[in-house]
Amino acid sequence: MEKAKKEMGESVVIMNVKEIKPRGLLSAFKSTTFEVTAALEEKEQQVNLFSALNTQRKNHETINYAADEKIEIPRENVSSYHKNDSEENNGLEEKIESLQNLLEKNLSGEEKAVDKLIRSGEKENGAQSEMLRCIRMIYEVLLDNEVNERYVNQIMDDVERSLRSTAGMDVVLSNVYQKMILKFGQPYKLELSAGQPKVVFFIGPTGVGKTTTIAKIASKFKVDMGKRVAFLTADTYRIAAAEQLRTYANILDAPLTVVYAAEELNAAVERVKDYDLILVDTAGFSHKNEDQKKDMKALLDSLDPSYDHDVFLVLSATTKYKDLVQIADSYHEITDYKLIFTKLDETGSYGNLLNIRMYSGAEMSYVTTGQNVPDDIEVFRTQKIVKQLLGGK
Repeated sequence: MEKAKKEMGESVVIMNVKEIKPRGLLSAFKSTTFEVTAALEEKEQQVNLFSALNTQRKNHETINYAADEKIEIPRENVSSYHKNDSEENNGLEEKIESLQNLLEKNLSGEEKAVDKLIRSGEKENGAQSEMLRCIRMIYEVLLDNEVNERYVNQIMDDVERSLRSTAGMDVVLSNVYQKMILKFGQPYKLELSAGQPKVVFFIGPTGVGKTTTIAKIASKFKVDMGKRVAFLTADTYRIAAAEQLRTYANILDAPLTVVYAAEELNAAVERVKDYDLILVDTAGFSHKNEDQKKDMKALLDSLDPSYDHDVFLVLSATTKYKDLVQIADSYHEITDYKLIFTKLDETGSYGNLLNIRMYSGAEMSYVTTGQNVPDDIEVFRTQKIVKQLLGGK
């Protein structure tokens, strides 16, 4: 990847890393090699092939969607993903194989509305016609996976600027895949501070699994990494919440302190300042409850700024997009945050992960896929989710 950047410049996009194992009788004496697929975006203005698609679907707003954040491809995610998941080791072509099969089937099937538009006045050649039909299918697949139409349009706008008018299906798919990877960005991993404890707040509405998520992260750091972990809970609204966290604390042999008011937070942190990680559970509240919102802000603002800290907004992947927007806005009024999505095992549509990432601008971090502690949690795997959003398995 470093060679690709040196040869093609810092703006190069790493699209795929593929391990190639030696074959033959002498394979034991040969070393493994790696194939890196890199690309540069086209800078020239291309022919506008998507005006027909946009006419019925898109309502342009005054926002300039082209002015997206500048994000590099998540190098760590690329390498670790291919290293740890053998199912994904065969490269980009296999990641979107099921979608490509679907596209090929539909390209020879019933006539779509876009074909009528092309015949009525666009006078496109065969390659352009196939390209437009491919784009339409991708468009529908993303909508079916509950990606908000606004963000589907934004992705397609970006793809339009980088495609030639005669691009084939593979090129279209690769470009959409690449753009979605860039939209998600590199996931944020919780890292400890040197010489002082890391204080981590978990905020979010009730019922999304904050307490269980805290237990999973605590188990990973204590059991797998041998770090000293302490718990604080400011959730005094629900009696069961403190007891649930106390159960996990007893299992992990970790101290637990109940914080009844914001003024008590620093004293509680001071008592466990020799620990590596201090995880703070908070009360969930309705985004319409202004009093509880003020209490939450007071708690977060009361932490001594000398402590290194993170804030994670925990959301359920099963929550409706409209509600997620209101929740994201409500908590953004309180603090900046990273995103943790829970209950991925309870839904087959992951569009809201991309929706809220693009809406809030907050970094993706962890996802949970069940109730098992500590197994059902992992760092957000960008390539896996993008593949599923594009119709893969």
